Amino acid sequence: MEASFPTNATSKNKRVGVLRFLGTNCDLDTLKAFTALGCEARYLWWEDHFDPEDFDYLVLPGGFSHGDYLRSGAFAAQAPVCESLMKAIDQGVPTLGICNGFQILCELGALPGALVSNTSGRFKDFWVRVKSNSGATYKMPIAHGDGRYFLPPSQIDKLDTISWLTYEANPNGSFQDLAGVKNEKSTVFGLMPHPERAFHDWMGSSDGKKLLEEFLGV
Repeated sequence: MEASFPTNATSKNKRVGVLRFLGTNCDLDTLKAFTALGCEARYLWWEDHFDPEDFDYLVLPGGFSHGDYLRSGAFAAQAPVCESLMKAIDQGVPTLGICNGFQILCELGALPGALVSNTSGRFKDFWVRVKSNSGATYKMPIAHGDGRYFLPPSQIDKLDTISWLTYEANPNGSFQDLAGVKNEKSTVFGLMPHPERAFHDWMGSSDGKKLLEEFLGV
């Protein structure tokens, strides 16, 4: 089965933009992870616009953007930086949304479906195992209250195309055990587990590093 990620890139000196919103709290870990992979990573502030030509990859880290008021990611999706983000996505810049970043991408319509409250009504914070549609498996942690992936009936025909990661044991009631999805062009990816928190073996797993390397096409 074909891998989901772009395969025409190497990580060395690749320019990565890490979007920051009020309430983002995984930005530094994410920046350090991509820097450790040899990328030239820098922050993009929520109030600013940017030129998509200045970046090879874009990443939306986890957190609680703008307090997750109204819905998780809803206010962040209205931020000025997202105008530039959507232009970049339209131009095919590979984009990754992690946890809250996944929620923001769904709010923007860059990814199908939505993230809603866990069926338990509780915040989930522990390690999970997920499997990609290319057969790779990863051990990474989750930390979310609104991590249940929902796909409306009108979009179920897209399931085979957008499916990317599935939980071995569904922790939040996600539709079809989905832990991550992609767009139909395989240029935009979103996942609830945190690869930046599973980057080194001393963290409990280095599988997140493997996933980020695959995103970069290494």
